[in-house]
Parts: sequence; structure tokens; C-alpha cells
Amino acid sequence: MTAVSQTTETRGAGVKLNRLGLAQSDYKGLPSTLCAGCGHDAVTGQIIRTFWEMGVEPWRVAKMSGIGCSSKSTAYFLNQAHAFNGVHGRMATLATGSHLANRSLIHIGLSGDGDTASIGLGNFLHMLRRNVPMVYIVENNGVYGLTKGQFSATADKGSKLKSGRVNTMEPIDCCALAIEMGCQFVARSFSGDFAQLNPLIKAALSHNGTALLDVVSPCMTFNNHEGSTKSLAYAKAHEDPLHEIGFIPESEQTVITYEPGEVKTIELTDGSRVSLKKLGRDYDPTDKAAALSLLDEARRNQLFLTGMIYHNTEYPTIDEDLELIDQPLATLPESVTRPSAEVLRRIVDGWK
Repeated sequence: MTAVSQTTETRGAGVKLNRLGLAQSDYKGLPSTLCAGCGHDAVTGQIIRTFWEMGVEPWRVAKMSGIGCSSKSTAYFLNQAHAFNGVHGRMATLATGSHLANRSLIHIGLSGDGDTASIGLGNFLHMLRRNVPMVYIVENNGVYGLTKGQFSATADKGSKLKSGRVNTMEPIDCCALAIEMGCQFVARSFSGDFAQLNPLIKAALSHNGTALLDVVSPCMTFNNHEGSTKSLAYAKAHEDPLHEIGFIPESEQTVITYEPGEVKTIELTDGSRVSLKKLGRDYDPTDKAAALSLLDEARRNQLFLTGMIYHNTEYPTIDEDLELIDQPLATLPESVTRPSAEVLRRIVDGWK
């Protein structure tokens, strides 16, 4: 995944075009069929905006999804991209295989808290530890929307359903699990915080490895009532950003003008940078122990802390671990991929 220039220009009847000569409308998909006001549509809007601003060729993108309201979202952006909608909970595995077959594609996966933290948890964890280069967005609303709003595995302890039932179980924290599994890019955001979500998606696209974005995305139909800790009102009232986030592409030599000591700059693999301006907490997102401690504090006190939770570059990607060749495997000719009869005989003889 590589960041590219964000340069835009205006042509024709005032339509702004990006460096590829494409309008933002060229990055859209089908009209959404989700409930009015669904947080997932806000995430879709930011994906469209981000890919357009960064000048990513839509046909170089592979969209992956499983089952759930969130997994329907891939139909609503980048209609020129490749796409695969798999069975429930298997998106992480499908994305791993797709990347290994054609690593020239930019992979983005949209999943939900059920698709990721329940039926797909095992697949999710192994994708993280393998460090598959992709953007993995969890649209987290705390309920199973397609099956009428039962608690999901990420529902906060003490939160209530519309029926009044109280959740007595501890939630699964996708960010904490990701850090434990070796994920090098972990962030949390809110679907309604465009100023934060946009640069986080840009940074995720520029990260070489798995980039996890856990986005609290309110379900307006089944989890937007008083007593829910993932409702629109609760998120707006309780979101506590760790820092003000800015994204600087490698192609733009922008100078940071904040006072020394107030901003931490993280350089990504492709030379792009993320600036993190402190907003009250003296927090270092490159400190793994501090990140896990922060998430534990947030869980115990039901704090809604958002921003870059953890970033590092010490683990190799699956490409490096498997020593993959530069040419995508899917493009290799049969003469290279099909062993000759002599080679097959040597392999069989080696088993005798």
C-alpha cells in the first residue's frame, strides 16, 4: 500500500479532479441500502474521499468483505475495483489469499464486530500475526444488525439493549487483540469524526502491513437508544481524542509549525508522515506497553478514546516472511508454476 499525491485541479464546469483526472464521483458505488443515518455510510463517504484525494487508481483496489451490514458497504464505493464478498467471518482469510496471489493490488476489507470478533475471530487473529498488507476496517456498532440487534462480542459491559436487557459480559477489544498479535498499525475512531477518520485512513493506506481501524459506527435502528454506549449521542458526548491528526504525503514537504514538544511525527514506510498533536494526554503511540495500558484503562472506565493507538515497524510482512518474488503470483505463466515431469519424479522419489 503506497500513498500518492493529493494534488487536485478544477476542469470543465467547476468539477474538481484529482491527479488522475478523476472526479470524486468516479470513486462512488451503488446507492446505499442501509438504514437512514447509519454510521457505516459515513465511513463509506470517507473512504471515497480518501481514495480520491490520494489519487489511488480504483482498478488497483481489491475490496473484501464477509457477512453483515458492514460487509454490504463495499458495494457503495469504488465501482471500478475488484471485489469479493465471502461467507461469514472469513474475510481475513480471503484477503490473505488474495494478497498472496496478487500483491500489486491495494487491499481494503470492511467487516463488522460480529464478522470480526465472533465467528471470524480466529481468522482475524491469524491475519494480524501474519501481518498481511491491507487496510482492515471494523465498523463497530456493538450489535448484530442483520439479526435484529442482539449484543455482539464488542458490546460494553453494562450497556443496554432496546428491550432493557443489560450486557453482563466483558467486551472483546479488537485494538488490544491486534496489538497482542503483533499488528503494527492500530487506531480507533468514530464514524462521525471526519477530521480524524480521513487522515487515519490515509495513514493506513500508506502503512506496509496490516492496518487496523476500529471505527465506532452507530446502528440507528437497534443500538441508538439511551443506555447504549455505541449510540450516536453517546459517541458525540464521550469521544475523547488523544491527539489532533494530520497526514502529510511523501510528495509534499510540508513543515510542521507546532511548538516543539507538542507534536509527535510518525514516518510511514513509503515516506509519508503522520503528525500527532497532543490534546491533553502525554501519550506515545510507539510504546506497546503504554498502548495496552491505555486500552485497559478505557475498558475499565468505559472511556471512548480515539486516535492512533499504536504504531511500529519492527515485524516483517507476510511477503517478507515467505520471501515472495516481486512479480504477482497470479501473473506467472504456467511454464513457471507447473513443475516438469522430471521435477515431480524427484519430489516423489524424495518421499520413498
